[in-house]
Amino acid sequence: MPDRRRRVLVLTAVDAERAAVTAGLSAAGEAAGGTEVHTVGVGLAAAAARTTYVLMSRLAVEQARPDLVVCAGIGGGFAPLAPVGSLAVAETIVAADLGVQTAEGFTPVAELGFGRSEHRPPARLSRAVAAALGAAHGPVLTVSTVTGTAARAAELAGRHPGAVAEAMEGFGVAEAVALFDIPVLEIRAVSNAVGPRDRAAWRIGEALAALTSAFGKLPGVLEVEAAHDDT
Repeated sequence: MPDRRRRVLVLTAVDAERAAVTAGLSAAGEAAGGTEVHTVGVGLAAAAARTTYVLMSRLAVEQARPDLVVCAGIGGGFAPLAPVGSLAVAETIVAADLGVQTAEGFTPVAELGFGRSEHRPPARLSRAVAAALGAAHGPVLTVSTVTGTAARAAELAGRHPGAVAEAMEGFGVAEAVALFDIPVLEIRAVSNAVGPRDRAAWRIGEALAALTSAFGKLPGVLEVEAAHDDT
């Protein structure tokens, strides 16, 4: 029987997220054998630059080209779709504040004619992963400034109906990955609600535990899904 495992590259912003992912992969055992995890830094620019570097280093090694890249970590969740401690899988990966802001509102960079504002992971794969992980499935927003007010949260939710989470790296990872024509997913564990900044309400440990649980299950899901040609 052919090996159904994908060669997977998982990219996190910080080492604590990398450790959580690695713990989950260790629990998954042999099914995680084709997976590597790297830290790429915080923010869209750092993530794009480091992702490109990691991919170039992989492509320089024979038979090391990834079949899938996963941007993973913790982030804010849009209530009630993605409460604290839950998981979110991106249906679309959106550059939510890349564009122009005027008195009339926000215009995405794509509508200005200067590139893309979103990337779409393989639809069937992202749905299957979300279902297997019990995760919310919808747009995950990449922002350069974390939301800290109710007004900003409402504006983002209004511009992106069904948004489930926000974080700071997904679009940068996806932009880099697109250069190499490799599918991308984004998985977030929710540490706080998107809205007024309340550090006392953050549950980072709970979110990291959810991330570990997700990556304990993910290799098995990908092994099953690799039997289908959806990418």
